[in-house]
Amino acid sequence: MNEELDIDLLNPPSTDFSMLDYDCAYIPGNKVRMHYKYVDEASKVFATAVIARGWRRFGKYFFHPVCNGCDACKSIRINVKSYKASKSQRKAINRNKKTKIIVQKPTLTREHLNLYNKYHAFKSTKDNWQHRSISQREYYENFVDGAHDFGKEVLYFIDNVLVGVDLIDILDDGISSIYFYYDPDYGRYSLGTYSLLYQIKLASLLDLSWIYLGYWVDGCKAFAYKPKFKPQEILEGFPPISRDPLWKSLELSSS
Repeated sequence: MNEELDIDLLNPPSTDFSMLDYDCAYIPGNKVRMHYKYVDEASKVFATAVIARGWRRFGKYFFHPVCNGCDACKSIRINVKSYKASKSQRKAINRNKKTKIIVQKPTLTREHLNLYNKYHAFKSTKDNWQHRSISQREYYENFVDGAHDFGKEVLYFIDNVLVGVDLIDILDDGISSIYFYYDPDYGRYSLGTYSLLYQIKLASLLDLSWIYLGYWVDGCKAFAYKPKFKPQEILEGFPPISRDPLWKSLELSSS
């Protein structure tokens, strides 16, 4: 019975499709194609299996790149049990001694929308991100829907003001980082670094081994923070559920 249950959980009813190519945000001149699996009722068992094989999740959509002629996107994860904070990371912890943290099911409030749009407006000016205000429906579909029993949001408050929202999946073997946004007026608190350090702490408390960081592209500024959290492993390709994932230890440059 257990084996049959596992098979069912690993193969939920889904709709599979690929998007048309669009401009790559990470490598100028390249095109991106994503393969999607829409899963209405995803279990933690299924989410754990596909995240460990390089997939990502937004809402009820699981996806990974299938770009023609390019494999620059590499899935990486942090080894929680061997992790040691650097000097600068310890400073981020000290700066947030009074920061209040709440972990709960993902929610949608006006505070969430305002903070999300403020962060993206800031990034559009600072890093030339494309920006338009997100709607309630878009936010719900991307960050609230599909969370089931494993998706969570980590809320960060300073002086009772919501200053950061971290969307994560708590899986059977680790935590998957989905998306983090923060108030740029509180940049001195290094909230991006601190949120990832809290994920590592939470994983350790839950006796989980990995933080799944999503994709890393060598030389891409948007991912420059990821190699600073060591030790790490890199996944070979995007294997199907029928094959075991092959993760290899790798020292990435943190320059």
